[in-house]
Amino acid sequence: MNFKRCLALLAVSVVLAGCGRVQPIKNVENVPVAFNVPAASVKQAILASGADRGWVMTETSPGVIRGELFVRSHRAVIDVLYSDKSYSIDYVDSENLKYSDGKIHRNYNRWINNLDVDIRKKLAVLSASKS
Repeated sequence: MNFKRCLALLAVSVVLAGCGRVQPIKNVENVPVAFNVPAASVKQAILASGADRGWVMTETSPGVIRGELFVRSHRAVIDVLYSDKSYSIDYVDSENLKYSDGKIHRNYNRWINNLDVDIRKKLAVLSASKS
C-alpha cells in the first residue's frame, strides 16, 4: 500500500509541476504586414489595439512604441517596433510577474498574444477597407 501511495504522490507532483505559472517569455518577432498598409496605419493599428487592451502606448521614437500595462500590482513594459513591412513585440521590463532567466508569469504571454491577435485583426480590417 505504501508503494501505491508513493506512486500516486509522484504522479500528482509531476502533473502539478507541468502546470507551473512561469513560462519562457514570448516575443513576437518580425510579423509581416502583408496588406500593403503604410507605416502610419500600422502605427495606428498598434496604438488602437494596445488602448483597447488597457496598455498605455507611447511613441518613443519613429518606428518604436513603448507599451505599459498595469494589472493590480503587476506591471509589464514592452517595445513594439514597426514599419510598413513588419512589426515585433519585445519584452523590456516587468514588476511582480516572477521574471527570472528569460521566464515570466504565464499571464504576460497571454497579454502579448492577445495584443498580437488584435493588431493582426486591425491590419486585416485596414487592408479590406483599402480594397
